[in-house]
Order: sequence, then structure tokens, then C-alpha cells
Amino acid sequence: MAPSGSRSAKRKCQRVVHWIPVLFVCALVAWSYYAYVVQLCVETIENMGEKVVYLVAYHVSFIMFVWSYWQTIFTKPMNPLKEFHLSHTDKELLKQEDRGESQQEILRRIAKDLPISTRTTSGAIRYCDRCHLVKPDRCHHCSVCDKCILKMDHHCPWVNNCVGFSNYKFFTLFLAYSLLYCLFITATDLQYFIQFWTNGLPDTQAKFHIMFLFFAASMFSVSLASLFAYHCWLICKNRSTLEVFRAPAFLHGADKNGFSLGVSKNFRQVFGDEKKYWLLPVFSSQGDGCSFPTCLVNPDPEQPASPSGHAAKRSISLYQ
Repeated sequence: MAPSGSRSAKRKCQRVVHWIPVLFVCALVAWSYYAYVVQLCVETIENMGEKVVYLVAYHVSFIMFVWSYWQTIFTKPMNPLKEFHLSHTDKELLKQEDRGESQQEILRRIAKDLPISTRTTSGAIRYCDRCHLVKPDRCHHCSVCDKCILKMDHHCPWVNNCVGFSNYKFFTLFLAYSLLYCLFITATDLQYFIQFWTNGLPDTQAKFHIMFLFFAASMFSVSLASLFAYHCWLICKNRSTLEVFRAPAFLHGADKNGFSLGVSKNFRQVFGDEKKYWLLPVFSSQGDGCSFPTCLVNPDPEQPASPSGHAAKRSISLYQ
């Protein structure tokens, strides 16, 4: 009982600790709201027209930023469908085999009816021995969540969540709107920062908030701009962060561009076909997260053609 109880207590402590970065971000955002709305707009800016314009524009960017951040945090990562999980019989067969080749024979039999085209670097079927499933394309096991995540990009401590198929669009929008939020604060706070810095305005309680707000917003703008640019590049190339470090392997070998269909189609895989949803943190990504079209000309010879069109999806050409 004691070891089990200690493990349970340890897991609870870890869950609490994992929320610390999120609470830090929330506290920082709450302070920035107070500093900008109360100390800058209400207490410092005297021109009523300027004050109204700043407050309206600020709240639009603030709402979109908070909305996308909320969606990134609380959208549960999608896990592989039941068809990828091994049955009880197959699990027992796999346990009985102590040779890698015999286990691969069992996995190949299971995988032949599944829409998968990737392999390990050695050409073996990708299998998760913790979740007991054949991994779908672009699926990886997260050691923090202890689950297999569809189209996993990375585990982000700042959102205490895995970024993957279900919330990658939200994460990208969170980067975009947080960058916009910081740039807007930096641009509108600049003239008052200079006035306080040169003693053009009297020392008040607002001085500290306005000056520190400028430093914080400009600093975060630089880091967010580089991170946002990086993920824009990933979307254009149709790669995940994990695939940048290790290219997906197909039967013909590793191919870093295996899932790339061109910039337009790559973008629409994440943001969807309907333009009205592109800027909103609502789910509109294409597909089911388990199978993805590739630019491979030749379909996987081990995968039979099926009426569902999985084989056709895997052999989509860049020029179609």
C-alpha cells in the first residue's frame, strides 16, 4: 500500500508543479492588463480619443490572445483510434515471442489493414510498448503525458499540454496573437516610456508600470517573433518539430519532405479550407490525425488498395 500511495502522491505533486509555468503566464498577463488599462490608458493618457482607440484595439488583441491560449491549454490531445490498439490475444502473442523478428511478423500482420506508411529507421513497424498499439503516421509517445499523441509536435510546459493534431492550430494562433499583443503594447507605450525616461512626466505610481511594461513587451516580442516564424516555416513545410530532428522514415528510407504537398495544401491541413475560421481558435484542421496524404509517387506495396481510399491518400502527388 505504501509504495502505491507514494507513487500516487508523487503524481499529484508533479501535476501541481506542471501548472506553475501556466500560472506564471497568467499572472504576467493579469499584471500587463492592469498596467496598460489602468496605469497607462486611464491614469496617464489625457487625450480622450487616443484613450478610446487604444482601449478598443487593446481589448480585441487581448481577447484573441486569451482565447487561443485557453484553447491550447484545455484542448485534449487526440490519441490513436481503437483500431490501432492490439487486442488481448495479440498482446499475449507478442509477450510470448522473445525474438524481434517474430514480434515484427505479428505486428506486420496487424498493420497490413491499417492506413500507415511510415516505419522505424530500421524499417520495422512502429509500435508503442507502453500503450500497446501500432503507431499511426506522425504519432509519438509523450513521456510527460505518458500517452501516444496524434501528430505530436512537442510537449509545451507553458501550456501544460502536448501540442499535436487537435490543438496545433490553436498553438500557432496563440503565438500569433501573443506576438500581436506584445507589439501593440510596445508601439503604444513607447512615447510614454520615453517621456517618463526623460522626466517629461512627473514621477507617479504609473512610472514603474509603464516603463517595466515596455521592457517586458519588447523582450517577449523578440522571442515570440522567432518562435512564430519557426512554426510558420514548419507549417509551410508540413513538418512537426519532432520531424525536423528526425525525418519520418518510409519503406524507401527517411524523407523529410514526405508529407509536404506544397505550401497552400500544407497550410490548409492545419487551418482548413474555410477562410472564415482561419483567424479564429476553433478546430478546422483537415483529416482525422491518424492518416495523412504524402507526396510519394509509389504507394506502399505492403498496403493493399482499399475502398476507403487510404492507399490513394498515401500516394497523392505534389502535382495533383
